Amino acid sequence: MRMIFVNLPVKNLSASMAFFEALGFKNNPQFTDETAACMVIEENIFVMLLTEEKFKSFINGDIATNGVEVLTALSAANREECDAFVEKALANGGKPWKPAMDLGFMYGTSFQDPDGHVWELSYVDMEAAMAMHGGGA
Repeated sequence: MRMIFVNLPVKNLSASMAFFEALGFKNNPQFTDETAACMVIEENIFVMLLTEEKFKSFINGDIATNGVEVLTALSAANREECDAFVEKALANGGKPWKPAMDLGFMYGTSFQDPDGHVWELSYVDMEAAMAMHGGGA
């Protein structure tokens, strides 16, 4: 079984941990120290919060500071979950990113975490998508 680890550089590890804990992510202390924190999103999805110094030890070159380096997208069970997750992020120090996107069969919201990383939440109504696109491959 595969797992995914999203590795993000952060300026203030404890503040970033608090932000993601407020969103419902759980800390795995087994992989957490003063330079890094493993935050569990789901059973096989993790975000590794790394101090900038620690992050630099894993890369060649510099940390991207101009523009967006990645869009991390999570699925949601429905539109309400998308909206509630973003509201929670904004209430805990996140910043607005783009307005909600509504394509009828697909709905998405987004925010920036305190370090400026972009997170998206999206819901796809598979029945509506199949009806719209002919139901076949």
